[in-house]
Amino acid sequence: MSGAPILQTHTAPARSNKAERSVTGRVLVTAAVLFLTLFIVLPVTNVFTQALSNGVAAYWHVFFPPAVDPAAHLTIFQRHRQVAAVRQAADTWNAIRLSCGVAAIVVPLNIIFGIAAAWAITKFRFRGRLLLLTLIDLPFSISPVIAGLVFVLLFGRGGVVGDWATNVTWPDPTSLTWQGFSGHWWPFAFANTYTGIIFTPVAIVLATSFVTFPFVARSLIPLMDAQGSDEELAALSLGASGWRTFWTVTLPNIRWGLLYGAILCTARAFGEFGAVSVVSGHIDSNDTIPLRVEKLWDGYDMQGAFAVSTLLALLAVVTLIIKAAVEIRTKHTETAAAAVHEVKPDEYRSPPDQQDLRLVPSAEGRKP
Repeated sequence: MSGAPILQTHTAPARSNKAERSVTGRVLVTAAVLFLTLFIVLPVTNVFTQALSNGVAAYWHVFFPPAVDPAAHLTIFQRHRQVAAVRQAADTWNAIRLSCGVAAIVVPLNIIFGIAAAWAITKFRFRGRLLLLTLIDLPFSISPVIAGLVFVLLFGRGGVVGDWATNVTWPDPTSLTWQGFSGHWWPFAFANTYTGIIFTPVAIVLATSFVTFPFVARSLIPLMDAQGSDEELAALSLGASGWRTFWTVTLPNIRWGLLYGAILCTARAFGEFGAVSVVSGHIDSNDTIPLRVEKLWDGYDMQGAFAVSTLLALLAVVTLIIKAAVEIRTKHTETAAAAVHEVKPDEYRSPPDQQDLRLVPSAEGRKP
């Protein structure tokens, strides 16, 4: 009888704490949902709403302007609008192609750099390791505009290597044409060349690489640090070469983290604005998708600006979906790995009967 009051005394505070935690959790979740709705869902929804406000045909004509019959009787104003629409669509497709080309170069470079940097930081202990880790984080803390200005001061006229950088000539990869073997040992040739680095696509690639290179490395460093080097050392001790150890042991273990970093790197490469704006020189042929949106907006072409913006919004949505899928897959992989490591050594032992058969000799075996 004397235990009943004591039980009630301990249960009431426990229920009170649980209720407080429940209320606190609901308030935090509500605040997070309101914040995300205000700053992400509503702006993205507004972009698509504005882009489709004049109908699907108007949205489609931003990228594919309607063909006009040359025999049609058009006023000067209508013909001028048609010519302007064709020119705007051509500039928009040029921006899309340049953004895809920059991402196609930058992402593989950052993957190689990210793996090398993460490998060096997590597998080795050397002097300057913390400095290297700090330098990898530098693009996160520096303004992209400053990053672009650094390349202008480095490769621009009057820069540190300005004399060389302003006179160097390099071919345009998109102008590769077939010239045949007649009089040539190589059948391909570049029709166009660029002179200089700043205000050319090369500067855009350099600036985008600088801004995006921490994403892959920062995705791999915690993962490789947690995994350690035991499996690589075991493979090397069994006679595997360095490349075989990397392809068969290291790469399978980091594949989901590597994909996660590559997704973030790709999204940032397509959406980078500040650094690219500085090094592009505001030349139409150097426009990427974000720069194209800015010029359409400054030209009061709201339909075109919102329509092109939907490409970046769609890219962001696709990136989030793939990112969520990778996170789920990574969590399942880590859970399975943790389950394997948590198996007790006793579970690997043979049953008692088999142990006795293997370890204890039979009575006949002990006979001479």
